[in-house]
Parts: sequence; structure tokens; C-alpha cells
Amino acid sequence: MIRWWISSFQLAELFISSVVHLLYGFYVYSTAVAADLSQALSECVFKSNVSLEVKKQDPSKSTVDDLPPIVLVHGIFGFGKGKFGSFSYFGGAEKKDERVLVPDLGSLTSIYDRARELFYYLKGGRVDYGEQHSKTCGHSRFGRIYEQAHYPQWDEDHPIHFVGHSAGAQVVRVLQQMLADKAFEGYENTSENWVLSIAALSGAFNGTTRTYLDGMLPEDGQNMKPLCLLQLCRLGVIIYDWLDIPLLKAYYNFGFDHFNLSWRKAGLWGLVDCLLGNAGPWATGDWILPDLTIQGSIKLNSNLQTFPNTFYFSYATKRTRKILGVTVPSGILGIHPMLFIRVLQMSLYRYPTDVPPPYKGYRDEDWQDNDGALNTISMTHPRLPIEHPSCSIVNDSDCQPLQPGIWYYKIVEADHIFFILNRERAGVQFDLMYDNIFERCRKHIFRKTSQTLPNEAP
Repeated sequence: MIRWWISSFQLAELFISSVVHLLYGFYVYSTAVAADLSQALSECVFKSNVSLEVKKQDPSKSTVDDLPPIVLVHGIFGFGKGKFGSFSYFGGAEKKDERVLVPDLGSLTSIYDRARELFYYLKGGRVDYGEQHSKTCGHSRFGRIYEQAHYPQWDEDHPIHFVGHSAGAQVVRVLQQMLADKAFEGYENTSENWVLSIAALSGAFNGTTRTYLDGMLPEDGQNMKPLCLLQLCRLGVIIYDWLDIPLLKAYYNFGFDHFNLSWRKAGLWGLVDCLLGNAGPWATGDWILPDLTIQGSIKLNSNLQTFPNTFYFSYATKRTRKILGVTVPSGILGIHPMLFIRVLQMSLYRYPTDVPPPYKGYRDEDWQDNDGALNTISMTHPRLPIEHPSCSIVNDSDCQPLQPGIWYYKIVEADHIFFILNRERAGVQFDLMYDNIFERCRKHIFRKTSQTLPNEAP
């Protein structure tokens, strides 16, 4: 009887979670479509006026191309410029600076694959996932072609600022390690110094217990439960990619094109194989959820360094508080409806006692504070399997002048999507957050060797 009640509760929770996520996805999609239709209508009505406009180059802005670009890297289920029409993943934050790039990477592809895509987005050319990795993970070695590089001069003398949200922060760290390891064929001169700074917004550095709530098995952090939210997501993605409807794929793409899931290449039997879990990224584990488990993050982090010439900053978000020693959501109105249930579940989560803990010294109480998607302890700085140099601050000014090679982190009262998608929801905090990030990139971060103080000889 007790088991029946537990199973009924789990099915009810799965149904509610599925409906909430589906409705929110539909809301974002419909909002983007509505905005594009409105813009198209306006352009059509006022076409005659627009055609008379003559845009002149402002000579005062001729040095914009000389600025190091600030690259905004989206997280899971995210999208970059060119997808979802005029809808912005970063809530329009890219308009705050004249030299900002917003790449569109695979929204569910692995951290490794996304790091490779980000490199070729900036340098141009055809995405090369690497021969060995591609064979191991069962996909094509080469991906999309970037005919026009977004920053072709990128090198040690022309480094870049990166701002990553959620899994996007880990993507940038993997990319920097690849640069240090000279992992890109044909580019033997890469180094970690191609990255000037990394700012993480709710960065997924050490994994999250939410992956286990959504369906990843805590035993290994690689496989999924037979019935869970992630299984439903997997089925939906397979069907979406197999149908391969050009209009839909142009509007939003999960990023699995290099797995050849389309009906044109996979055929009917290929679809059946994917649905049964015998083929595709879910069969080889080459997708993003295994990277977001605690075990997967430890595996990634074991090969990642914090480099002495790069500046690091992290904003860790939290929507919980303690009442009589119990961690609970910090409110109802301040947490997005899609995340409220997860904030509660994550604050109450207990790692199964019948399986080995994800690392020696793991304690449930350390992982209870969260923002509905990630645990706050995971977002401050890389700490597993070894802790990287870090410094907690309250105000951004506390860390001036900045020192490279240290993770400065600040805990912010916000949920996981507070500073993306909906600018109005965050209000003044949105502007304060991104203004601080962009100002730091432009005014406070520089390589000491390239700087000369006023009235001082080089």
C-alpha cells in the first residue's frame, strides 16, 4: 500500500513537472513568434519611411572593432543570436555594449561538443569535434560551417572576455583548457591566454542534485531512470530532430545535427533505434545532462585548471533560507513558477544511502541551498575534485584591484532564470548585474604586461 502511494505521488509529480515545463516552453516560443510577427508587420507598414533612412557611420565609433569582444554563452535549453527571432536569451543585455557576441550553440549537446562549436564560431571554418571523440561517441567528426568568423583575429594578443550562464560557464572553462592543450588541429599556437576573463552567472561548476530529481541515476550519474522527466524530454527531442522540419529547426535547434538523427539519414529504423536508446547521444552519454551530475562534473573538472593570467568572477544565485534549521524556499512570489517545486525538492533532497556518495566528504546539508536548477555550493567556484583559489565578496568593489587566477564569487538572491529571458522580471537588479559585468570587462581587467600608467615610461 505504501509503495502504491509513493508510485502515485511520483507519477503525479512527473505529470505536473512535465506540464509546467511544456507550458513554459510554449510561452517562450509563442512570445518569440508574436514579437517577430509584430516586428514584421511594423516593417511592412512603415516600409516607405524605413527605406528613406540613411545610416551614417559615426566616426567616434571607429575603434569599436578594436575592443576585446564580450561573448555571452547560454546554458542548457538556451539559444543565441539568430534563433527564436528577435527574442534574447540574455534579456537584451547584449545591447549594453557595442562589442558583444551571442553564439548559438547546441542547447542539449555535451559540454565538450559545445566548447568545440564555440571555438569555430569565433575563428571560423567547419566545426571539428575531433577524430577520437567522434568515433567514441558515435557521431560525425565535422559539424556546421562558419563561413564568416566572428572574431578571426582571436589570439593571445587579442584575447576575449567570456560571460557564461549556467552550463555556459563550464563550456568556457573547457574551451580554455582546450586552448591550453592546443587541442584544435591546424591551430598550434593556441594558449590559455586567449581568454582574458570569465564571468559566471549561476555557473554549473560542480554539478547539481537536480539532475537526480529529473531522472539521472545517482549510482553512476550517466544513465537515466526508465520513467522520468528526462526520458520524456529525450523522446520529444528525438522526434523533433527526426522530423527535421526546416522552418522549426531554423527557429530552434537542440544541436544534434552531427548525430544524423534526421529521417533523411537515419530512416525509420534509425528512429526506432534512438527511441529504444540504442543509438544517438543518449546511447553514448554525449549530451549535457551527464556533464551536470556531480560525478560528471568531477570527471570534467579533473582536467580543468584555473590559469594565473585569467580573471575569474562568479555570481552564485540562491532562493532558499533557513527556518529553525530547515532549508526552505525563500518565498513564493520571488521564485519563477517553473522553478518553485524544484527549489523545494532540492532543499529537501537526500542522497540515497544505499549507493556510494558522489565524492568523499559529501554532506546533504551542504547542497540544500539552491536556485531551482543548481545548488549554490556548486556555483561559487570550482571545488571538486580539488578546490581552486577563491575569494568571497559582498560588493563588486571589494575585489578592486582584481587579481588574476582567483575565483571572486558573490552570492545573489535570485532564481536560476532571474537574469535571463525576461528583463522586466529582474528590474533594476538586471541592469546593476550586467552593468557591473561589462564595466569590469572594460575598465578593471587588463594584462599587466600591456599596461603603462600615466606619466610612466614603459
